[in-house]
Amino acid sequence: MLRRGSQALRRFSTGRVYFKNKLKLALIGQSLFGQEVYNHLCKEGHRVVGVFTVPDKDGKADPLALAAEKDGTPVFKFPRWRVKGKTIKEVAEAYRSVGAELNVLPFCTQFIPMDVIDSPKHGSIIYHPSILPRHRGASAINWTLIMGDKKAGFSVFWADDGLDTGPILLQRSCDIKPNDTVDALYNRFLFPEGIKAMVEAVQLIADGKAPRIPQPEEGATYEAIQRKENAEISWDQSAEVLHNWIRGHDKVPGAWTEINGQIVTFYGSSLLNSSVPPGEPLEIKGAKKPGLVTKNGLVLFGNDGKALMVRNLQFEDGKMIPASQYFSAGETSAVELTAEEVKVAETIKVIWAGILSNVPVIEDSTDFFKSGASSMDVVRLVEEIRQKCGGLQLQNEDVYMATKFEDFIQKVVRKLRGEDQEAELEVDYVSKEVNEMTVKMPYQCFINGQFTDADDGKTYDTINPTDGSTICKVSYASLVDVDKAVAAAKDAFENGEWGRMNARERGRLMYKLADLLEANQEELATIEALDSGAVYTLALKTHIGMSVQTFRYFAGWCDKIQGSTIPINQARPNRNLTFTKKEPLGVCAIIIPWNYPLMMLAWKSAACLAAGNTLVLKPAQVTPLTALKFAELSVKAGFPKGVINIIPGSGGVAGQHLSEHPHIRKLGFTGSTPIGKQIMKSCAVSNLKKVSLELGGKSPLIIFNDCELDKAVRMGMGAVFFNKGENCIAAGRLFVEESIHDEFVTRVLILFCGLGDIQVEEIKKMKIGDPLDRSTDHGPQNHKAHLEKLLQYCEAGVKEGATLVYGGRQVPRPGFFMEPTVFTDVEDHMYLAKEESFGPIMIISKFQNGDIDGVLRRANNTEYGLASGVFTRDINKALYVSEKLEAGTVFVNTYNKTDVAAPFGGVKQSGFGKDLGEEALNEYLKTKTVTLEY
Repeated sequence: MLRRGSQALRRFSTGRVYFKNKLKLALIGQSLFGQEVYNHLCKEGHRVVGVFTVPDKDGKADPLALAAEKDGTPVFKFPRWRVKGKTIKEVAEAYRSVGAELNVLPFCTQFIPMDVIDSPKHGSIIYHPSILPRHRGASAINWTLIMGDKKAGFSVFWADDGLDTGPILLQRSCDIKPNDTVDALYNRFLFPEGIKAMVEAVQLIADGKAPRIPQPEEGATYEAIQRKENAEISWDQSAEVLHNWIRGHDKVPGAWTEINGQIVTFYGSSLLNSSVPPGEPLEIKGAKKPGLVTKNGLVLFGNDGKALMVRNLQFEDGKMIPASQYFSAGETSAVELTAEEVKVAETIKVIWAGILSNVPVIEDSTDFFKSGASSMDVVRLVEEIRQKCGGLQLQNEDVYMATKFEDFIQKVVRKLRGEDQEAELEVDYVSKEVNEMTVKMPYQCFINGQFTDADDGKTYDTINPTDGSTICKVSYASLVDVDKAVAAAKDAFENGEWGRMNARERGRLMYKLADLLEANQEELATIEALDSGAVYTLALKTHIGMSVQTFRYFAGWCDKIQGSTIPINQARPNRNLTFTKKEPLGVCAIIIPWNYPLMMLAWKSAACLAAGNTLVLKPAQVTPLTALKFAELSVKAGFPKGVINIIPGSGGVAGQHLSEHPHIRKLGFTGSTPIGKQIMKSCAVSNLKKVSLELGGKSPLIIFNDCELDKAVRMGMGAVFFNKGENCIAAGRLFVEESIHDEFVTRVLILFCGLGDIQVEEIKKMKIGDPLDRSTDHGPQNHKAHLEKLLQYCEAGVKEGATLVYGGRQVPRPGFFMEPTVFTDVEDHMYLAKEESFGPIMIISKFQNGDIDGVLRRANNTEYGLASGVFTRDINKALYVSEKLEAGTVFVNTYNKTDVAAPFGGVKQSGFGKDLGEEALNEYLKTKTVTLEY
């Protein structure tokens, strides 16, 4: 037992050892928030002696109850604590039996009697989602938005006999963004920071340091719970006030108005900062100006002439549609059958009766599979309908998606009318005549199967590094856009067709997508050259070619993901069967770098999709265009809505929000080590999501004097200068044995710049120029900031005393071109020897003849461990060195030879987890163990 002031727990933090007092706690509340508070308090060493929560609903326990029951903590599920204002005796006795020293109430919705509140030694503390005394009451978050507050926050306060009136223990606040919703505020701040604050508050009480600050009367407000009848929109107000009213009621109870005699509820409001798009007028009762149904949503107008947009509409029967589909979707969800359609329905009922011979009468509620049908019966049903209903062609999937007879008939009728056809994807392209073709580039966010502007209308310029010109303006995703993309991916995984799709069908879609990537490879390679500066021929072969191979490789894995059976110790006389299942994780986030925009997308997303997950992908801010083209091709391949979402924008905004998002279960990241550390921290704090990281590198390449020198020179150059040096496994430092060092350097200079004693023809020089020119060897660096960083890198090398043999300067022409660069005499203490350049800079150090172990120590003297290489004719030496090198990949007498079947990833601060190969699938799967007794 842990008692305040007696026993103490030792904790370690930032190298210091200190002691903390611990308490016996009773948790009274419910929800995921309560579960997280419970988990964190337990981790901090406090003892939860009882959990008091609500009864199971539909046979399912509350999340707080589930967590406590799993730990063996006593759980009490009281429907109420008092009757006619008096505490129920049995409830009070059960509560007192646990002997709590403090009550903790995280989001408690029940009325707890004061004798229970005051019972523990330290009383009770409560979490409230407002900056008290403002917005007392149960709809505090809603009123924060409705009233247009600029700050939101929460309070942890001491309970008293008033309504949220007790003394304040601590408070936290955050800024409210223009398009924040209740969900956005909760997920971004109130949920994660609230959990931390509850734990901090308990510890302050345990340490005797908790304040009791009386709430002031000034500024105190109380607003009643918002109910549907009070949520009608009053139109004679400014656009901002209308927006606040709608977002403050989203999702419950929903702000509504009357349109064409129907009650219509609005969801997903945002202020419209850009110009009003064209649309079809829609008369709204009470509004002085009609709304506009546009391709992006319903535009509404305030009395100040400014506008807002809502994304979704819900009708009285519960049907919800995108606002953009108001006129095409119709105003009611009922489908009245014509006489001809009634005949078809009767024919189908006879077919069902023939297949489900054990069912006396086919009723609207009859479920095809629950009535005993099998997959062969699906084939029979589809074929009989084709034969007996005028050639009506259904797919097997139509049966799986509508298993009840009533729903199936509705699907058939919609198919007969042509109403179930997917709306053709609308794409606003930026078109350019370049590379002897018309290149058509999407530039908007891709969310839930549609291209759409960023929620707040913001854009940014993506730049052509060849000449510094703007290619186009790209949507700059906001936090709201991230939330929408995650919600779409979550819905597609949990409720959509993707989650029910069999593995081979999933593989078929991936094969089709690979075919489309290949069919569009010239356009994709051209976009890659424009947006990233990749040499066109290299983009065709590697950027696009390997992307195609990756999708085909993982498409083949879809129906080969297997668990295993495990013999376990039998408890006689019973027998047991234990087996494992490999299951998808859910919604995965993928954040990719700018050096291989499409290929990095493919490396991660192909494994993610093959495993059955859905994804939200953020391309690098400077290279978003091939990812958005990929999104367009995924629709053409037939991927369901919400499975793939692409959100261009900032890593600090969109990327950070992905790492913190509570509904994402896995994040795959390729980028720098410092950002990888921040992501890992955010992923741990938010919801302990699974992470795989491919980070920085300083890959050593050791060249021994017994190597095939011509090959070592050629491949050594490729190891450094491939893709302009913007290559994660680029050889960051070459160690050349002393006896061949000078000749190696001479041959390098001859091959790429025509320098040295041997004169070579001009064609052998490395040609720097337009990446779309087929003879170009070396294109521009990816973006201006990176070029400037490389020039500073070279300056640092010269200052430290390394010998700049060649290059080190910007090429005097438009664009972000840098001369291929060679440094020699690089010593181990120098900046060049330790830090990655990520550019066309060859760093050469010599080592003493025969000193194998010495050069290995130098090669391993780095915190990075992504790749490495060795050139030698001695197989024993090669195997010894490859064993000792601390890297995820070792190349022997070759370099840059990656393949879709070979796992790829680093060690040490180059990260963990694998891309490619079978191992990559495990990054996007979870293992479930099942044991049954028979």
